[in-house]
Amino acid sequence: MSAAGMSPLLHDVRATLIPGFAGLTLPTWVAERLADGLASVCLYGENAPDAATVRTLADAVRAARPDAIVAIDEEGGDVTRIHYATGAPYAGSAVLGRADDTTWTRSVGERVGRDVRAAGCTLTFGPVADVNVDPRNPVIGVRSFGADADLAARHVGAWVEGVQATGVATSAKHFPGHGDTAVDSHLGLPVVHASVELLHARELAPFRAAIAAGAATIMTSHIVLPALDDVPATLSSRILQGLLRGELGFDGVIVSDALDMAGASGETGIPEAAVRALAAGCDLLCLGTATGPDGMDAIEEAVLAAVAEGRLPEARVRDAAARVRALAASAPAPLPFAELSDVDEGELDRIASTFALSDHAREWLRRFRGADRLTTTVRIERAANIAAGAVPWDPFAASVVEPGAVPTLEPGPVVVVGKDLERGPESRATIDGLRATHDVLAIDLGWSAGELADVATFGASAAVGAAVRRWIEHA
Repeated sequence: MSAAGMSPLLHDVRATLIPGFAGLTLPTWVAERLADGLASVCLYGENAPDAATVRTLADAVRAARPDAIVAIDEEGGDVTRIHYATGAPYAGSAVLGRADDTTWTRSVGERVGRDVRAAGCTLTFGPVADVNVDPRNPVIGVRSFGADADLAARHVGAWVEGVQATGVATSAKHFPGHGDTAVDSHLGLPVVHASVELLHARELAPFRAAIAAGAATIMTSHIVLPALDDVPATLSSRILQGLLRGELGFDGVIVSDALDMAGASGETGIPEAAVRALAAGCDLLCLGTATGPDGMDAIEEAVLAAVAEGRLPEARVRDAAARVRALAASAPAPLPFAELSDVDEGELDRIASTFALSDHAREWLRRFRGADRLTTTVRIERAANIAAGAVPWDPFAASVVEPGAVPTLEPGPVVVVGKDLERGPESRATIDGLRATHDVLAIDLGWSAGELADVATFGASAAVGAAVRRWIEHA
């Protein structure tokens, strides 16, 4: 349908949707909708073999609609899209939280913002404002600044200030807090059993800091908080309009986490989830990469039908669309494309100073320090975190073993690397099996409670990996 023939309401409905797509070129159906009401597009890891491709796609989006929002998940750590092929060149959130230097965090935010803007994007879905209370958390972990609410709040505010100083908009996530759960909302529906008082003191503290720092958007979570409501936060008007808008005073754009996740649409399907999310107070609905033109049609039709049936006030759709268009209009022009940030060699010792070490690690280093003494490196390979995707993280390009397997190795010292080694008994079986016959240094590049690894880095970005290599060779 041409813009001239489109109803004003359909134009508004489209403005509330932010689809992704598969492939390395902008699909015709996306370009056509950008010319006819769609105001935003999200780029994902599968669109990002390198930053130049991201920029080419972002330019294609703007060619179809000059003021379009181009969003990307660039958290500056394990979750990176601009540096998807190589890993992020920054100290990630948990490392920054362990250093607890907000000036450093703000400067990293500025680097992230410059890279996002040079890649042609205008909105980054970060920072993670979740307080990682549960060390078993399968989806947050090192994406969080820490397990302490006040610390996380300090660094969320600093990161928002750093990124937005470059003109790029931020999105604090996942409201009202995805840290106290051991369930991944990509795959199920987490429940956070915390009192209202605890939620205000803990989960909400980083979001209050993000709002005070001027965060342009806040992203919802697909989690149930029985103290607040019996439906997921993304679908709860009590949480989004009563708490976020009313009590916390947020006046920016409320973005839903991806509606293709099980926690949002597993029981209803995406079109109905879109209707409920808009009614609850979401302004911009993330749709994932598999929506396609038919899926977009189904969502648009469901929203229009809900308005016609009186289930969704037309004024709510118009308000959401107006907020999204205002955000689009505020975006600065992209920076000239150039080489993006690389790992700062001057930061490596500082990153390494945040590592948690056991006495065994110090003794192992005393005996086997120096790359020439390492005879074997082994990587315990788990399935990739869904949020992070297949970003490279192994600092050594080690031989791969499955969790639980005990490989036969040549005599000599062994370095074992993994992520979140304490999640399940399998990694312990591998490490203990190797320790029976070798001098093993176990390095966890994920979140660690110190129960298994000799070294915990609390991150697996390219910068952290470089710091690990330098530390082993020169510690």
